[in-house]
Amino acid sequence: MKSFYITTAIDYANGSPHLGHAYEKILTDVIARYRRLKGDQVYFLTGTDEHGQKVQQSARQRGIAPQEFVDAVSQEFRDLLPKLEISNSDFIRTTEERHKRVVTSVLQQLYDRGDIYRAEYRGFYSTRQEQFLQEKDRLPDGTWPEIFGEVTEIVEPNYFFKLRDHQAWLIEFLTQNEGFIFPKYRQKQVLEFLREPLNDLCISRPRERLEWGIPLPFDAGYVTYVWFDALLNYYSAVADRPGIWPADWHVIGKDILVPPHAVYWPIILKVAGLPLPKGLLVHGWWMQSGAKMSKSTGNVLNPLDLVTEFGADAFRYFLIREMNVGQDSDFSRQLFLTRYTSDLANDLGNLVNRTLNMTNRFAGGVVPAPEAAGEPEQELRALWDKTLGEYLPLCEGFQFHTALDRLFAFIRTINAYIEKLAPWKLGKSADPADAIKLRTALATMAESLRLATVALRPVMPAATDKIMAVLGATASGTWEEELAWGHRLTGAKVAEAMVLFPRPAPPAPAKA
Repeated sequence: MKSFYITTAIDYANGSPHLGHAYEKILTDVIARYRRLKGDQVYFLTGTDEHGQKVQQSARQRGIAPQEFVDAVSQEFRDLLPKLEISNSDFIRTTEERHKRVVTSVLQQLYDRGDIYRAEYRGFYSTRQEQFLQEKDRLPDGTWPEIFGEVTEIVEPNYFFKLRDHQAWLIEFLTQNEGFIFPKYRQKQVLEFLREPLNDLCISRPRERLEWGIPLPFDAGYVTYVWFDALLNYYSAVADRPGIWPADWHVIGKDILVPPHAVYWPIILKVAGLPLPKGLLVHGWWMQSGAKMSKSTGNVLNPLDLVTEFGADAFRYFLIREMNVGQDSDFSRQLFLTRYTSDLANDLGNLVNRTLNMTNRFAGGVVPAPEAAGEPEQELRALWDKTLGEYLPLCEGFQFHTALDRLFAFIRTINAYIEKLAPWKLGKSADPADAIKLRTALATMAESLRLATVALRPVMPAATDKIMAVLGATASGTWEEELAWGHRLTGAKVAEAMVLFPRPAPPAPAKA
């Protein structure tokens, strides 16, 4: 089996999970499940980033030790995963010894080779972003953007990594590897960023100012800069697992592409003698009324609210169907309810109910064999072949929103086929020809639903398992074989009924 390694960004352990965290996990999980179904041996990593000044400050505000603070926050992220049906192989914490060993080893290696040096830093520092700033980061009126929070001027000795020495190499690498960052226009943005000379990267903080970090192995008076520490997690998690590194895809948000993942990280890996990942998949933000959801604006959504109310599969479907990977997308409860009602309750849920109901009503609950496929059946089968021919390449190219659009167009066509054939009328007819049409229609309904269900597996794992169970279907063969039109359900005993996506109750009328 081919090895396929995929990661999410690790989440900063300074606050509870929100919609953006949930989306990144679900998107990565869909890719991981898709690759497993294609036959790959998948290793899927997620985790938490637990060092840094913000964590230290938050712990002090609560009067607890930083380790106790991050233990609680990290557990929130870990607990979220099964609730979202995330199939991760590993969960890395940057406070784990396996991670600290790798960071310490890389730091020592770079220092011994002369790639890290000590110098005095004089300039501005953003505590919120935990980074040093330059004059070019100011707004035209001389103030600092709100994203940086409180900015202070400091003068202190620190250790620096020779980032600038490798700028030309990085430009050459990105120019020669056009598909390294998806979508491609993000790669152009990185190259645009690299038109300006890089500064060497300050990779330390004095322990008198920051104690909560990995100590520098060559100077115990300093701890490692949180971004240098965090970026090595993708390797440290699999350093003792041969055959996994380099990663195939790293899934991250657009806000941490430049400079951390597209500049610092590839240069650190190159200087450390480690192969670069094969690609960065960069997703957009969830917006609300045109504004990014964020803690500072108070419009962050707790993903578990909708999961508790409607189930993880409906939540997963909405996020993957609604966002074009790489672009921003709007979120509201009303948008969710519209998609839930139209696609899941009316189209898919209704199809499941009709198939079960009519198979029980007219065939004793056993899927009959098709006897004489006519023009309607041939058209539906041809549409499936066309749909599948589009669906798989779209998934390969991370265009899941369009892939689901094609698949649900096929599901709507199955419902239209049922309306056209009207099995409830054929069941009342005494004509033997109508009896043949009825059995063929029931078999076609069941097979079409089975195929759509198999295709939906990466996005809606629990719901598709339920549908396959009520259809009496058992998995056999490869995923590609299961996606081929056939007669796999002939003779299968179906359940009597199942309400998969109950319609939401209407809102209570407003009180006078």
